[in-house]
Amino acid sequence: MYIKDQPKEEILAFINAWGGETFAKTLEIRFTDIDVENETLTATMPVLPRIHQPFGIMHGGASCVLAETMGSSLSNIFIDGEKYFGVGTNINTNHLKSKKDGTVTAVARFIRKGKTMHVSEIEIRDEKNALISHTTMTNTIIRK
Repeated sequence: MYIKDQPKEEILAFINAWGGETFAKTLEIRFTDIDVENETLTATMPVLPRIHQPFGIMHGGASCVLAETMGSSLSNIFIDGEKYFGVGTNINTNHLKSKKDGTVTAVARFIRKGKTMHVSEIEIRDEKNALISHTTMTNTIIRK
């Protein structure tokens, strides 16, 4: 079964409920859009004091969690989930701008989508569309 074959609203409801209590839910990551035709996934995350580092800005690890959540979810949406699952094997994030509060929006898209490996790009932007961080992520697609 391919998650991508479901109606958009059902995909978003499914992935927002995916996995029960997870790190993504702890950070209040919320999937807001999926474009199946262009193979992109969008989510938001609030920037709250609990995800700050000691200097009062968003911790880089929070950006990485958001990016990895996006890249992994993108891969698992576009594979046959009854036969395969995708797991992250490499992530590289460049933190480009700090963020103290508000909301960030992440968009994930494939750079390469092969049978056994996916490489995705995840951009995290603020409310003014300024680029906060840029990530590339590799997922290995494993047979169950």
